[in-house]
Amino acid sequence: MKYFISLVVGILAGSVLLLAGLYLNPFVARQSLSPVAVSDDMLAVLDYSLAPSESLLFTNDGESLRKPYPLKVQELWEPAIQKTWVTVTELANARGEPAGVGIKFSSKSEKSRPLRGEALVDSVWHIYLPGRGTLLVQQVENYWSLLRDIVGPARLSSSDSWRGNWHGSITVGPEALGTARVVGGSGEFDSVSAEAMESVNATVYSALEGPVAMHGSLNIARTSESSAQ
Repeated sequence: MKYFISLVVGILAGSVLLLAGLYLNPFVARQSLSPVAVSDDMLAVLDYSLAPSESLLFTNDGESLRKPYPLKVQELWEPAIQKTWVTVTELANARGEPAGVGIKFSSKSEKSRPLRGEALVDSVWHIYLPGRGTLLVQQVENYWSLLRDIVGPARLSSSDSWRGNWHGSITVGPEALGTARVVGGSGEFDSVSAEAMESVNATVYSALEGPVAMHGSLNIARTSESSAQ
């Protein structure tokens, strides 16, 4: 019996050390400043809410923490799209004024590597800005810092929530400099070559309901090659 108890204690201790190592991993690099953030040729700054109830539509497999909205919206439970979620949301400009509508398709990436601080998501934005045109944004996102700094503490909290002031970039590719790839569709964006960076600002997160006061911002800037044309 004492050997069994020692085995159980050893497994528990190893699990705790592994989780602590993942959480405090010193080899996980912080997101550096993106060239989009200091670009002089910004095409658009688009803000939106990450709270499902503040979107026009949100749906997933129906079993995740973030519940589909509105009620009775079709859930994505089919095996091929079970790890995908879709958001349709209003987009606002830097002054907080309505700017357009965005449809975002997101899927968990098989390239995620927790030991390397990578909780990756592949996503595509379809953006329509009335009077301006359309854009498509393809990106790879890393949610590791957000999971470590917000989601984890919320689940460990006696109040099942996190409150604070957190801001961070989530875009890590697919472009070489860690920016998202932007393709112009129509209007003033026709044939435009651009890049983007998406960031998140959070003040309240619930371990029971998901994002409460959390907003995203998508900064889109023309590339140097496009600007020179």
